[in-house]
Amino acid sequence: MASEKPGSIEQEQDQSLSDLEQTLMSMENLDRASPEIWPEKYPGMTDFVNSFTPPSAVKLPYSKELSQDDQNYLHQLAALPTAGLISKVKELHDIAYQLGVEESKEVTRGKYLNVFKPRQKQK
Repeated sequence: MASEKPGSIEQEQDQSLSDLEQTLMSMENLDRASPEIWPEKYPGMTDFVNSFTPPSAVKLPYSKELSQDDQNYLHQLAALPTAGLISKVKELHDIAYQLGVEESKEVTRGKYLNVFKPRQKQK
């Protein structure tokens, strides 16, 4: 078999995939349960807000039914090989980064144009 030979193309692809997986590994650990790390700005505010919204009324964005197009897209992603899926994730990462850069430019532009200052009432 070609995959058993050292230095074969398949072995090199497996090696490059494992190297790629190592670069995507995140060792970040967010302990969201700790009040010291994520303190409430106003103690008790979360309980106060939750008292007005019944838990059954909150509709989570991922709980909606998937459309036929969404299901087809999920099947396409599921059919991709590992390298294809990783390239799709990288593509989404690049798009998100570009959106962040554009947003930063627009916020800076808004600051220069004094868009964020409250308007003074005329006397």
